[in-house]
Amino acid sequence: MNFNTYFADKSKYRSLILLSLFHIFIITISNYLVQITFEINVPFTDWVIPSTWGTLTFPFIFLATDLTVRVFGAELARKIIFVVMFPALIISYLISVLFFETQFQGFSALSEFNFFVFRIALASFSGYVVGQLLDVFVFNRLRQGKRWWLAPMCSTIFGTLIDTFVFFAVAFYQSTDEYMAEHWFTIGSVDYAFKLFVSLLLFLPLYGVVLNLILKKLDLR
Repeated sequence: MNFNTYFADKSKYRSLILLSLFHIFIITISNYLVQITFEINVPFTDWVIPSTWGTLTFPFIFLATDLTVRVFGAELARKIIFVVMFPALIISYLISVLFFETQFQGFSALSEFNFFVFRIALASFSGYVVGQLLDVFVFNRLRQGKRWWLAPMCSTIFGTLIDTFVFFAVAFYQSTDEYMAEHWFTIGSVDYAFKLFVSLLLFLPLYGVVLNLILKKLDLR
């Protein structure tokens, strides 16, 4: 089926637009928030755990990907994912430069190349591509089964592991940001653990509800 015939269906075309915007939004906000760090003081101990606010938003990338694969199929989903990555990375770079270190820098900041922000965009592209290709090629078979939760659960566990450490290594290994350069592995480990906690305990039940609503709405059962 060619694209013109496929997208003649208004409901599927609308789903394409919404899912693409969702991808772009999550990538953009995550790439910005990962630059903002905070520390968690473990009660009754001297432990201090470093983390970033991007941890709260990254798990939703897997929701967007899995829904895209289910609605449009693996082949078309791969094309959609690659296409939306580029505007997402451009937008995230622009926003991160304009609001670098949470302060508006003025539009003149765009005239200078920010290598620190560029590394984050490059890391996002690297980790996202590796993680999503693994998801599409490996976990797509699990989506054909009757257990709707099996594919997103396995994708979350293994896809997140690879995506997380590819991202943090590319973005912050020997970075000009001394704090991130020193703690990138610890922050990545905390990020991965938190993603699993959020995804498996909170995200998957919500995912099942959203998935069923979308499939019913598009009459794709």
